[in-house]
Amino acid sequence: MASVSVEVPSVGESVKEGVLASWIVVDGASVREGDDLFELETDKATMVVPSPGSGTLRIRVAAGAEVKIGQAVAEIEAGVATAAAAAASTPAKAAAAPTPPLSPAVRRVVEESRLDPAAIGGTGKGGRITKADALAAAAAATRPGAASPAQSSAGQRPASPAAEGSRRREHMSSLRRSIARRLVEAKTLTAHLTTFGELDMSRILELRRAHQEAFQARHGVKLGLMSFFIKAASQALGEFPTVNAMIDGDDVVYNDARDIGVAVSTDSGLVVPVIRGADAKSLAALERELGELAARAKERRILPDELAGGTFTITNGGVFGSLLSTPIINYPQSAILGMHAIEQRPVVVEGAVVARPMMYLALSYDHRLIDGREAITFLLRVKALCEAPERLLLEV
Repeated sequence: MASVSVEVPSVGESVKEGVLASWIVVDGASVREGDDLFELETDKATMVVPSPGSGTLRIRVAAGAEVKIGQAVAEIEAGVATAAAAAASTPAKAAAAPTPPLSPAVRRVVEESRLDPAAIGGTGKGGRITKADALAAAAAATRPGAASPAQSSAGQRPASPAAEGSRRREHMSSLRRSIARRLVEAKTLTAHLTTFGELDMSRILELRRAHQEAFQARHGVKLGLMSFFIKAASQALGEFPTVNAMIDGDDVVYNDARDIGVAVSTDSGLVVPVIRGADAKSLAALERELGELAARAKERRILPDELAGGTFTITNGGVFGSLLSTPIINYPQSAILGMHAIEQRPVVVEGAVVARPMMYLALSYDHRLIDGREAITFLLRVKALCEAPERLLLEV
């Protein structure tokens, strides 16, 4: 019978290998062209690989194996398998079929909390279980009176890991190892320093409230906060090119392009999609592109090339409630801007104490290249642009 080879796709010039993290469908299942087949984990990102054809899946490489780009990991026998053919699979495979596919991050929560994946309602694409779903199920299982999925038929709860004195060792994912390596590089290979500022968010918030409905109707996306900061940082980078530069040996490489990376948290770890030529894009274009990149990153459909080549990075710990932090440079870049939570705080305005929505800003930078005066002036420029957002349109 004719078949289609399922190969590890090329996902970027710098990526030569990865790990077949998990199979989304089981051996012997019927698949159609474009269906999600498996998750490929590289040192840049974790992504879902679609089926190149329709038919019956025959898995040749087990989950967890290291694979090379172009390597065949399965075959798809031509023709869509019938229900009878699927039922003819071995009992073990038939039993495995209804088991929801789990990402490494979700599997970790499920195993640590001793949850039954079949009992968790998935809110992800195609009903897949997300990390948030697993955490919610774990929290529900620990509420008073809640029955644990691992509870015995006699109603007895299993001994806690602490009582058993147990430990569990799990191999770090390629992405997590890469994140760890880059963070250590940034701290050991740069003269890391952070300066702080405080920003009055009143004008931006007023602008969003006044024009959100019209903006969304015209452009099809909501007006968020990040686009203002991308725009402000892009304009400030044009005025302070050293902040947009990098050290390469004994040389300084100045970047004419202002390609802004925006940190996005996913189940697999932190990734930084890059918005290229951010200085030339409107707020609507920035919101649209950022939304698309973030969504694909969380769905594991982002390509490594879309994570490479940034010249400056912005991270927003405020979405998780962080009041203040010292972000680590996205090496080999020379600076990163950290946004934080917005809180009503008393400030003095024209001699009177008033409550204003305030945000702390942090700029971490490589002191080998960027002097304190330049870093502080850059941060003050971002502050000025955001406190008077009309300057972003007038470029003044």
